[in-house]
This record gives sequence, C-alpha cells and structure tokens, in this order.
Amino acid sequence: MGNSLNKNSKSVLITIALLLVLNAVGSFFFHRFDLTKDSRYTLSETSLKIVNQVNEPLYIKVYMQGDLPAEFKRLQQETKQLLEEFQAYNKNISFDFINPLENEDSSMDNIKALYTKGLTPVNITVDDKGKQSQAMVFPWAIAYYKNKEVNIPLLKNIMGASTTEKVIGSVQHLEYSIADALNKVTVDKQKKIAVIKGNGELKDIMMAKFLLQIRESYHIGPFTLDSVSQNPTNTLEALKKYDLAIIAKPTETFSDAEKQVLDQFIINGGKSLWLIDQVTAEMDSLYNPAGATLAYPKDLGLNDMFFKYGFRINPDIVKDEQGSPIKLATGEQGSATQYQDFNWKFAPLVYPESHHPIVKNLGGIKFDFANPIDTLKNGIKKTVLLESSKYSKKIGTPVEVNLNMVSEETSPNHYVNSGNIPLGVLLEGDFKSVFQNRVLPFEQKDFNAIGKPNKMIVISDGDLIKNQLDKNGSPVELGFDQRSGNLYDNKDFMLNCVNYLLDDTGLINIRSKDLDLPLLDKNKVFENYTQTQLLTIGLPLVILAIFGFLFTYIRKKKYSK
Repeated sequence: MGNSLNKNSKSVLITIALLLVLNAVGSFFFHRFDLTKDSRYTLSETSLKIVNQVNEPLYIKVYMQGDLPAEFKRLQQETKQLLEEFQAYNKNISFDFINPLENEDSSMDNIKALYTKGLTPVNITVDDKGKQSQAMVFPWAIAYYKNKEVNIPLLKNIMGASTTEKVIGSVQHLEYSIADALNKVTVDKQKKIAVIKGNGELKDIMMAKFLLQIRESYHIGPFTLDSVSQNPTNTLEALKKYDLAIIAKPTETFSDAEKQVLDQFIINGGKSLWLIDQVTAEMDSLYNPAGATLAYPKDLGLNDMFFKYGFRINPDIVKDEQGSPIKLATGEQGSATQYQDFNWKFAPLVYPESHHPIVKNLGGIKFDFANPIDTLKNGIKKTVLLESSKYSKKIGTPVEVNLNMVSEETSPNHYVNSGNIPLGVLLEGDFKSVFQNRVLPFEQKDFNAIGKPNKMIVISDGDLIKNQLDKNGSPVELGFDQRSGNLYDNKDFMLNCVNYLLDDTGLINIRSKDLDLPLLDKNKVFENYTQTQLLTIGLPLVILAIFGFLFTYIRKKKYSK
C-alpha cells in the first residue's frame, strides 16, 4: 500500500513539475489555437497590423446585452469572442457589453442619445413556438480612441433576408466591421480624393451618404475644372496632388483642355472612378400623366479617351428580365387606388458572379438605365465586375420608354445571342495618353504619352452612386429605394471600389472572407420539439450517467483487490 502511495505521489509531483515547466516556457511564446473548420477566430494579417497600431487605450462599447432574441444572442456571442481575439493580441483594447434598455427610467434618454449618434435600433418580431412578441435591439458598438470615436455596425442589412440570415451574414462581416473601425480611429487620413465638378456632375447632396462614409478614411474635396479655361497648367498641378478622382454622372461636354488635365492625371498615376451615362433617361421623368419619357444619346466628348484606354460605353440602354421591383398604381384613381409591384426591366438588379475581392460576397446591386460597355484589346487587363443577366439585351436610342412596358410578355427566345452585358469594369495596366501623337490643347512641358502602372474602374450608370432624398429633402442610405423599400448593396460596392483603387486591399479581403455558418431550421425544431429536447438535454445526461456508473464500477473493482 505504501509503495502504491509513493508511486502516486511521484506521479503527481512529476505532473506538477511538467505543468510548471510548460507554463514557464509558454510565457515566452504566444499562440492561439483556432479549432473551427473555417478558422473563424483567426485574425487576418490585415487585422493584426491594425491591432498593432493601437498604442494607447482603445475602448469599445457594445450595445447588445440583456434579454436578446436567440438570433442576436449568437451575434452577441460571436462579437464577444472576436473582440476577445483582438484583445488577446493587444492589451490596450478593452470592451464592455451594455444594455441601453436595462433601466426603464433612463431607457428613453439612452435611446435618444444613441439616435443622435446615428445608432438606429432594429425592431424584430420574436416567434417562440408560435407566440409572437416585439423586441428592440441596438446591433451597434462605438470605438473610442484618444479624442476620436467611430460607430461599428454589427448587423448587415441584407435585402429580402430573414433575421436569422441577416445575423449569419453579419457574422461573416464582423471582423471587417471591427477592423475597419479600429483603422479609422487609429490611423490618420493620408490619401486624398477629388470629386470632379464643372461639367454638370451630381450635386453633393445626391451622393452625400457615400461622401460621408469615405470621409471617415480619406481626405475628400470638390475639384472644379472651370479653372482650366484660365490656367490649365496650374489646374493639372493641383489635381496631381490627389490620389483618386471621382467623376460622377457628368451631363455637359468636356473640352479638350479638360480632357488633357484628366488624361495627364491618369498617365501620372492618378486613380480614377468613372460613373458615366451615355444616354439621357431619368426615372423621375416617367412620373407624368403620359407615363413616358424619351431616352436619347448623350455626347460628353469622352469617347476618344475611353477608346484609347481600352473600353467603350455605347449609347444604348440595357433591358434585363432580372429587373428591380417598382410600385405602380392599379385600378381606378381615388380612394380605391391600389399599388402593385412590377418588374422594371430598365433597372437591372445585378448579382455579382465574379470572385474579385471588390464584388465577392456582395448582394444585389441596383442600376437605372444602364449602358453596355465594350472592352477593346490594347494590352490593358480588364476584369468585368458587374454584368447583366443572361436574359438581357441592348435597346438602341433614341427610344420612348413607357411605364406600360411592365406588362410586356417575353420569353427566353427574345434573348438569343444576348445577355451578360458588362456594366462595371476594372482596368489595370500602363495607359497611353489620348493625346499621343496629337496636337495638345494647351502647352505642357512635362507631357507624358505613356503612363506608369495604374488602375481605373468604369461604371456605365451614374445613378449607382446616387442616394435618394426623403420628403424633407434629406439623403437616405445609399442603395435604399424608397419606392420599393428595398436596400441594395450599392454602398458596399462603391466603398470596395475606392478601397481597391487606393490600395487598401487588406480590408476588402477581410470583407470577402468565407465562413461556414449553418442555419438552424426553426420549423423543424418546432415540429420535433420534444425529440430535440431529448437529443440536446437528455442524451448528454444519459451519457454522463453511464460514464459515472462505469467509472465508479471500475474504480471499486480495482481498489477492492
């Protein structure tokens, strides 16, 4: 008996000694093990770089605490685990989960305060075994660093998705949301974006939501080309100080001197984002007694530039069976008027099929009167980011567009040898100047005919960046269509375009990270509720009881000798 006791004591001492040695060695090495199939909690290299930038205390308030619906409990858990992962790599990061509705007396004040910060709640219907109730959830967080703060959206709004599907999609974007916020509060703005003006481009209020979003990461400013007529050289030198030029839906023809300024900006390495309409056609012009408008070609004087760069935007409009919904009045006018959803084929709803980081994992993107893009062979690499469905075709202009077209009957035979029309293209390479071997509109001593490696994105619809205005004249979220109530992924696409052009590809790669998150089928759970309880609660208890019985039996049998 004494020998057995000594052996056990030695085993215990050896085990303790080994644990102490492992603990001491482990203090010099840091590694976290992620046993999930999709490496869900393994931070990307970009996230780790951003975490290392936090050299002072950074505090995050997460407004998801309390009695949450089941779907949001999962989002809460995933958010907590991911924040713990960020915190493990940098102890300057701390966070708390807060319930803004915990105290009934102060809950209204808390809600108003969050509203003023732009944190809007989500009202959802909770279905518990057939019993429905309403719940308010704030799926938001705020990051505080030094004297700056930034909102962190935790719930991604996915058009037509259930609450569960939205939560699953949000978990996939969680690392991006947190890393992007940390990057905004810790890194000073460096790169500059010029929003080109002077040729009838969109007014700032019509793309306010987009500008406000990119302003958090970049310096932005309006840049008018009006001064080209007085001093084109100074205008070009001023534009060269910017990293990206956005040309959003111009309506007036560009002069040759203005084209030379834009051309030399591109040839000298300036990135460009073109949102161009080659046809004049607006949805608002359809809402008249006739319900019709004339779509006709628009000459911006840019065709020779585009041709030299390797693409062409045709003055046609794309008609797509995969259109966006539009509400139109049916029946008699007056109190009996009813509204019905129709498929509007001149507003293509594009679901990206490309695996390029700019469009990967994005949902539907809405166009309005888009034009076809042709790509030309000239040594420039072209990547089609967005294209119409296979059941689409080009309609030549001028042509009358009428709301009665929603009732047209079509078949696949109408789309033979058509479809898959490019609507958004990325171009990368060494661009050649449109003024190569031509007389220059104005004298330029440092004129370059062949540029350095560069990239640009061309979108054949200026409305893609355009936000609607509510009845008070305030801009609504980019991608939100007030007529149908649908929210499209226009904003995420535009942000990805800017990030990619300005070489912030790391954040895009986080956004396009693939996670395998299976959905729970609630209907099956309700149908087999008792069976589910037995499997999830009863079976583990039975296994534990069997293990306890066997352990006790073996132990008695061993020591009874």
